[in-house]
Amino acid sequence: MNHNHAVHLEAGSHDHVFLGDNHERNERRTWFVIALTATMMVAEITAGTLFGSMALVADGWHMSTHAAAMLIAALAYLYARKNARNPRFTFGTGKFGDLAAFASAVVLALIAVLIGWESFVRLANPVPISFPQAIAVAVIGLAVNLVCAWLLRDDHSHHGHHHDDHHGHGHDNNLRAAYLHVLADALTSVLAIFALLAGSIYGWLWLDPAMGIVGALVIAKWSWGLIRDAGGVLLDYVPSSEDLPEEIRAAIEEEGDVITDLHVWQLGPGHHGAIVSLVSNHPKTPSSYRQKLAHIHDLSHVTVEVEPTAA
Repeated sequence: MNHNHAVHLEAGSHDHVFLGDNHERNERRTWFVIALTATMMVAEITAGTLFGSMALVADGWHMSTHAAAMLIAALAYLYARKNARNPRFTFGTGKFGDLAAFASAVVLALIAVLIGWESFVRLANPVPISFPQAIAVAVIGLAVNLVCAWLLRDDHSHHGHHHDDHHGHGHDNNLRAAYLHVLADALTSVLAIFALLAGSIYGWLWLDPAMGIVGALVIAKWSWGLIRDAGGVLLDYVPSSEDLPEEIRAAIEEEGDVITDLHVWQLGPGHHGAIVSLVSNHPKTPSSYRQKLAHIHDLSHVTVEVEPTAA
C-alpha cells in the first residue's frame, strides 16, 4: 500500500488505492475478535443448554448477532483489499468500510430494539433468575469483551469529528463499527452484573430488565452516531468540522486566481478527493496548481480545471 499520498498528485498514471493506513492490521484484529467471540458464544450456548440456564443461552445468542456484524466488517476489509486496484472501482475501494459500517450500525440499532423489547416484556412478567450462574456468565462475557475492545481500539481515535488527518490517518468507520458491537456487549455485561448483584442482595428482580432498557437506549445512541457518520461519507457529505475546502481555497486563491467550483469528498480513511475549477487572469498549468496543494496530506486525488478570466 502506498503511504506517500503526494504520489497521487503527480501528473500521468497513478493508482487509486485509498485504504486506511492500518487496513491490514485492523483486518487481522477483526478476524481474531470474531474467532474469540464465536468460541465464547458456542461455549455459552452449550453450557446453558447443559445446565438449563436461560441466561447463558440468551447471552450466547446475543453474542452471535455481534459476531455476525463483525463478520460484515472483516469481509469488507477483505473485499476492499482484494479489489483495491480493480479499475471498475473508479475511486478505489476506500468507502467499503463505510458501507459495512452503515449496515453494521443498522444491525446494532435492531439489537438495541430487541434488548429494549425483551426488557419491557421481563418488566411485565418477571422470571426467576439463577443469580450465581448468571453473574459468572456476565463476568466471563465482560472479560472477553474487554480483550476484544482493546484489540479493536482505534489508535488515532478522537471521538467526534476532527481534522487530525493531516498525516493521512482519518477515522476508520468499519473498525469503529466492530468496536461498538464489542462495546455494546461489554455494556450489557456491566449493567447485567450490577443488576444481578443488587437483585441477589435485595431481591429486586425488576432491576435486571430496567438495566436492559438503559443499555438499549445507550446502544441506540451509538448506532445513530455511526449511521449518521458512515451515511455522511457514503453521500459525500462534508461535515462542518472538515476544513479541507478552506485549505484548498487558501492555497489556490491568490494572484487573481478564483475558484468557481469546488467538490471535496472522502475516498477512504484519511484520503480525500477534490475537483477544483478556477478562473485566472494568468492561467498556469493544472499541475502547477496541483503542486500548490501537495502539502495537504489528505488530498490523495486532485483534478484541476483552469479557464482564463473572460475579457
